[in-house]
Amino acid sequence: MTPPTEPRSRRERPAKPALSRAGILAAALEIMRAEGLPKVTMRRLAQELDTGPASLYVYVANTAELHAAILDELLGTLATPTEGSWRERLEGLLTEYTTVLLAHPALARSALVARPSGGHYLRLVETLLTLLEQGGVPDRQAAWGVDVLLQYATATAAEHATRGEAADAREEWDTLTRALHGADPDTHPRTAALAPELVSGAPRQRLSWGIQVQINGVLHTPAPHPTEGAA
Repeated sequence: MTPPTEPRSRRERPAKPALSRAGILAAALEIMRAEGLPKVTMRRLAQELDTGPASLYVYVANTAELHAAILDELLGTLATPTEGSWRERLEGLLTEYTTVLLAHPALARSALVARPSGGHYLRLVETLLTLLEQGGVPDRQAAWGVDVLLQYATATAAEHATRGEAADAREEWDTLTRALHGADPDTHPRTAALAPELVSGAPRQRLSWGIQVQINGVLHTPAPHPTEGAA
């Protein structure tokens, strides 16, 4: 007969590591990689860290801020291209940013509304502004342009990540292709004529072209001055 187990004093248990923002983010990243971003909630994180959700709010205000902080951590992996013209380096950096988001589909969608504000994000903004300055972009246009460039890259990643997750993505694309190629030349003459072009190009080509369109716009479109009396 097995003797009953003696109750173990809590004083004999290993002390839990002290909570810290860095530790919380490390645990959140582990959960995301193992279970996906939707599972990264304050409650799940508290369970992982063997604490109460209320203890986490000292370090992270809510789940949205937590997801933004996760993105900021991932931005730390970005390497600024050093070869090529300022345009090539700028496109390379934005392409790498998009690739990071594509690797985490749920995070790409979250990034549309939960913008990071940590050190890695600030480094990204500083690098973008520096490259735009090297290209002769006026300061105000560069400041507004950073928002446009990151929005385009984020939205592109979110769109492709969502399509990539869909089980019927290929079928949806084929349906769209058939609809465009089957457009009536009498009622939709331009669509019928350009149907092959509307669905042409590899994703990488389209991303590159789209980034160049944004860069050209930032370079050649003056930013308006604030309206007098505007908040």
